[in-house]
Amino acid sequence: MGHCIIIGAGPGLGQAIARRFGAEGHRIGLVARDPASLQSMAETLSARGVTTASEAADAGDPDALTRAIKALEQRQGPCTTLVYNAAVLKAAGPLELSVARLRAEFDVNLVGGLVAAQAVAPAMMARGSGAILFTGGGLALEPYPEWSSLALGKAALRNLTFSLNKTLAPKGVQVAVIAICGIVAEGTPFDPNVIADEYWRLAQAPAGASHRELIFQPEGTDPFYNDPQRTHRATTVTPAHANRGDDGS
Repeated sequence: MGHCIIIGAGPGLGQAIARRFGAEGHRIGLVARDPASLQSMAETLSARGVTTASEAADAGDPDALTRAIKALEQRQGPCTTLVYNAAVLKAAGPLELSVARLRAEFDVNLVGGLVAAQAVAPAMMARGSGAILFTGGGLALEPYPEWSSLALGKAALRNLTFSLNKTLAPKGVQVAVIAICGIVAEGTPFDPNVIADEYWRLAQAPAGASHRELIFQPEGTDPFYNDPQRTHRATTVTPAHANRGDDGS
């Protein structure tokens, strides 16, 4: 039986991932800042017959995050799949984004992902198996200035994923980033339950470069979802995965 630990476990995608892995018999470990939200999620999963434990911690606090992961492993066994789903979603352009704020948000958007990976990777390498999955986004492929901090974080997280893949894939550990190029909401092309299926698929995929990135962009959806009015049309380049002659106009 596997143990999937989800960092940044919320009621949307995080809960859908927990349900998906739980349905496959995995124990679920939840980490988020809000103890009340964690308790609610754990109770919902337990009612579905999923063995669940939770630890409250801020993903931007390295010591607290490491302690939470270790506590979950002590309670439910070694982590076989790590999902890093934490992010700070606050709008700000590059000229008004303060250095202090960027650093604080980077602690969640990027540094927490590194800390979490470092906490579970040694045991995964020793076993020769495991998966580390990061929630990315379209902002890593084509940034928009209104979301400068998040775009920088997602781009850096994508780069981190590729570096970890090069390091861990030869040891049998799958590392991948799922770039979700839209707003996650039930009943839409970006339904969390559909996306959760992709996390499960990647967790089972062979380690290696061919599975290091999934760009989740269903056909017909707008690659410029962060700029629906095409405010930045003159300075936008269509992401390569969606380049069908659309110049963003």
